[in-house]
Amino acid sequence: MSAAVARGGKEFAVHKFNEVSFFSERLLTPAGPAGFRVTTKIHPFWNFYFNALGAAIAERHEPHRSDRAHSYRFSDVGPSFFDASQSWRKFKERTLEDCLSAPANAVVVQTDVSSFYEHIYHHRIQNFIDELFPDSPTISVQVDRMLSSFASGRSFGLPVGGQCSRVLAELLMSKIDQRLTDEGVVWRRYVDDFVLVAENQNSAYRVLAVLSHALADYGLSLNKTKTSFLAVPHYVELVKVQLGGDDEQSNALRAIDLRFDPYSDTAEADYEELKAAVQHLDVMRLVGGELEKSQPDNFIVTQVSRTLRLLAPPIALEVCTALLTGVNMHSFRASFSKILRGVSQLRDEPEYVTIHEAVDNLLDSVPLHSSHLLSVDSNCLHYLRALRFRRTDARAKYVASLYASGHTETVGRACIDCWRSWKDRDRFIALRSRWATCGAGEQRMVWLAATEFGDDGAYMKKQLRASVLSAWGLGFDSGGTDQFASAYVRWCEQ
Repeated sequence: MSAAVARGGKEFAVHKFNEVSFFSERLLTPAGPAGFRVTTKIHPFWNFYFNALGAAIAERHEPHRSDRAHSYRFSDVGPSFFDASQSWRKFKERTLEDCLSAPANAVVVQTDVSSFYEHIYHHRIQNFIDELFPDSPTISVQVDRMLSSFASGRSFGLPVGGQCSRVLAELLMSKIDQRLTDEGVVWRRYVDDFVLVAENQNSAYRVLAVLSHALADYGLSLNKTKTSFLAVPHYVELVKVQLGGDDEQSNALRAIDLRFDPYSDTAEADYEELKAAVQHLDVMRLVGGELEKSQPDNFIVTQVSRTLRLLAPPIALEVCTALLTGVNMHSFRASFSKILRGVSQLRDEPEYVTIHEAVDNLLDSVPLHSSHLLSVDSNCLHYLRALRFRRTDARAKYVASLYASGHTETVGRACIDCWRSWKDRDRFIALRSRWATCGAGEQRMVWLAATEFGDDGAYMKKQLRASVLSAWGLGFDSGGTDQFASAYVRWCEQ
């Protein structure tokens, strides 16, 4: 499609993309222990397409970026979209280096942008993309039309959660970065978090004004409640605490890179090395230490959740019990999705079969003591993912009630995926009966599930094949076997 749009030119791209309906829906996600943000779930094809545009933009933009910006640096090496070595931790460590070379009475300004993604103006993004691609004017049009659709026709706001949005945000912020550099400001940035180092109190006020003016030019403003002035010694102490303080176990857990590539040439050796490193830690003591805090460290809880599949089964069960207990789940609510992701990985590992039933019992009790946490869309989705491995009466009742109570299409698909995994023929027959009232996303999941139900599934596919090839079109299909619907049907048959 991209090639056809490029050949047609800018006006053709505007016309064509105005005709297309880009499916998306808004889902609620936790943002810390007491806040939420709205993320955007995009149709799988358009999500891939949007991110592919983002990859092209990131690759073209990367050589123009300052090394003082530490967020979402494009990487053309390895499997990751972004450079994993550039992180919030690296950002904080580099600010400490700036402090070391600062005068004795220097002042550090910490601040961030208020409602950053929500206020980014699409037309500015379009112009910046045109600057990067002077010979490809249709790229900016495609991005602009998709952003407008995801924002329900509004001309501002990026969809939260995708890689392309991160790339576009960095494209805008690089203009702010350049302004600060031109004004002689010593700065570091991670996404919308800024750290400015000034010679004294007066200079700190001036550099903050420079940043405020630069942001205002793009319709953005600083978050006044998160802006602070600190003397260098106080800032250094604060960052040391943020990076782990003096707790050797916490620091060791922070330092372990738990990313594991199963396709690496040394995958088996890497896994055993990672396992050995984790088993030297007292993970239960770390969990207990976080429970004693008024606000647990989300990174530590996330790392603990990632270690579950690396622990011996008895210890893994002990940690799961601590994480999935009612009072503790509320304390760790900001890390709910990470905890459930770790539990799902554990539940999928055959070597932990001896504790699967105990873990299942813990999972079945979650709606009884933590139903308030499951009212958040992303939490609910991660919980449903953990339920797929085994049907129990408690789970069947929960999923049926959830599906019947009114739901987003994404949650509906997750419910159907549970029934597919459980091979629940009765639910499949019920879904076939209400096929016409299902959204396209739910229909695709029912179609995938049909493979599990023998003659019933085969007969349904025979009846509906012609209609789905038309109903699941994307709005620009040229016909034949290269349609999205045709590709999906073939994939389900593999």
